[in-house]
Amino acid sequence: MYRREITQELKESSREYPVVTLLGPRQSGKTTLARETFPDKPYFLLETPDIRQAVEMDPKGFLSQLPDGAILDEIQRVPVLLSYIQGVVDEAQKPGMFMLTGSHQPDLHRVINQSLAGRTAVLTLLPLSFTELKQTKPKLEPFECVWQGAYPRLHQFDLKPDRFFNSYLQTYVERDVRAMINLADLSRFQQFLTLLAGRVGQLVNYSALSNDIGVSSTTIKNWVSVLKASYILFELPPYFENIRKRVVKSPKLYFTDTGLAAFLLGIHSADQVSRDPLRGNLYENLIILEVRKALLNQGRRAELYFYRDSNGNEVDLIVRDARGLLPIEIKSSATFNKQFLKGIEKFRQEAPACAKEAYVLYSGSDELRVNNVKICNLLKGDVISDITNLNQ
Repeated sequence: MYRREITQELKESSREYPVVTLLGPRQSGKTTLARETFPDKPYFLLETPDIRQAVEMDPKGFLSQLPDGAILDEIQRVPVLLSYIQGVVDEAQKPGMFMLTGSHQPDLHRVINQSLAGRTAVLTLLPLSFTELKQTKPKLEPFECVWQGAYPRLHQFDLKPDRFFNSYLQTYVERDVRAMINLADLSRFQQFLTLLAGRVGQLVNYSALSNDIGVSSTTIKNWVSVLKASYILFELPPYFENIRKRVVKSPKLYFTDTGLAAFLLGIHSADQVSRDPLRGNLYENLIILEVRKALLNQGRRAELYFYRDSNGNEVDLIVRDARGLLPIEIKSSATFNKQFLKGIEKFRQEAPACAKEAYVLYSGSDELRVNNVKICNLLKGDVISDITNLNQ
């Protein structure tokens, strides 16, 4: 079992709110974390047909049997229950009563905003972070991390990535997608997923995707929304506030787990990742995802952006926090090159709120500092704590 970094935030939230809602992709470890953190609470999986039917038939009667609350897993399957939970927690006025988990963002967010506003803390659990993976694998190799991904079960039971992700796609992704949209042609959607993997870290171009797949731009946008809602993809928006130059305003898309992207691309080993034309994009996805995990595990909003101007100057990742705008360049190379600093230097000239420090995160082993830019490897040391300003 892995000790999850979000555990402390989960416990503190339960001491302040009557309900804690834990969101995230399927198989990210939500159920295990909830049951380990609150072992004395009754547990109900609402995807189980007989439990779901009993709850839907008599929600008040179901909750009346739970005076101290419970863990309700996959709550989006019975959203009507949230309205009744509101009444229960308002009457009891006790913190830490209910622990809810869910895998579909829009369903839960909509009902939570209607029924549990001000009554629940909302946290997000993604697959394992580097720090968590190091509990069983002290030495991590970047391209192995890209290929294997970070789903807990895959590492806990030493499963083969190809078999795991093939099953994951069929069991969860395709089933959840079918539940959320009227999908007439699954093969086109599968082709769409593969195309997205081939464009990881690139600007979203709905028209180009529409032409390649043979469906409308509206359909493509709908499919992207569903994949974001199911925690398969996440969007990195551009930063353009208070920038004088013309800048790109289209977002980029990344996968919530690089192992799934690698599987869709037909990558079957870490060595194949290191030789793939998309190696840089996949490594970029890995590092941005790690920063995102660190912030979410602290219960913070992941205020992450990228920067690109009309002349092609770019910074892969911008972290906004109390220090200002922290620019981070990401390179899969193990050898530092001064050209890595070009985008950061341009961004410093254009962004008044730019932080004093900056980072180049590469796959090399040397730590350097050039022009107040720290060049280092995110897999080594306490770099992630520095970047996310853990002790702010």
